[in-house]
Amino acid sequence: MFRLKLRKILPYVNRHIFVNRNDDYGLDEIDAQVTRCKSEGLDSLCRNTKFTRQELQVMYRGFKQECPSGMVNEETFKEIYAQFFPQGDSGAYAHHVFKMFDPQQTGTICFEDFVRSLSILARGSLNEKLTLTFNLYDINGDGVITKDEMCVIVSSIYSIMGKYTSPAIDSGVIKEHVDRIFQEMDTNNDGVISIDEFMDSCLKNEAVVHGVMALDTSFCL
Repeated sequence: MFRLKLRKILPYVNRHIFVNRNDDYGLDEIDAQVTRCKSEGLDSLCRNTKFTRQELQVMYRGFKQECPSGMVNEETFKEIYAQFFPQGDSGAYAHHVFKMFDPQQTGTICFEDFVRSLSILARGSLNEKLTLTFNLYDINGDGVITKDEMCVIVSSIYSIMGKYTSPAIDSGVIKEHVDRIFQEMDTNNDGVISIDEFMDSCLKNEAVVHGVMALDTSFCL
C-alpha cells in the first residue's frame, strides 16, 4: 500500500519539481542552499544521489518555486499530501512519510533531504527501496517492526482511503490484516519483524518486487 501512495505523489514531483531545462538557475545558489542545510555542496549531492548536476540544477529551481523559503515544514507537507487524497484523512500517513524525508528530525525538509530520499524512491535499487519502506514502518527506529507500529501505519493508510473502504474499516479488521502480515514475515515467531525477515519476505513476493520497482521513473528535463 505504501508504494501505491507514492505512485500518486511522484507524478506531482515530475510536473512541479522538475521543470523545463531552459529555466536556468545558478549552481552557486544550489551550493549555498545545500551548505546552509548540512555544510555539503552540489558535488556531494552528485556523489551521493543518482542525479546529475543538471538534474539537480533543474530540481532546485522547481523546489524554490514550490517552497520559496527553501524549507518545507510538516504542515505544508501534509497540505500537499491532502491534495491527492481528498476522500480521506491523509494527515497521519503524511506525518510518517515526512519523518522519512526528515531523517535528522529537524522539523523541516531542506533541498538536500528532499533529493536524497527522492533519489532512492525514483532510482534506488530494490534493496534501497525496501529498506526505506521498512524504516517507514519502524516508527521508533529501533531496527524492528512491532505489531503496534504496523497497526499505526496500516491504520493511517486505511484513513487515506476514507469513504472508498467498504465495509468500513475498524480496529478489528486492521488487527487481522497485521496478524496476517506477521504470520508471513515473522519467521522466528519472536513477535517483531527484523529488517532481514522483512527483506526476505518481500524479495520472495513477486507482486511486492514488481510494485516497488514500478516506482522507477525518468524525470522529464
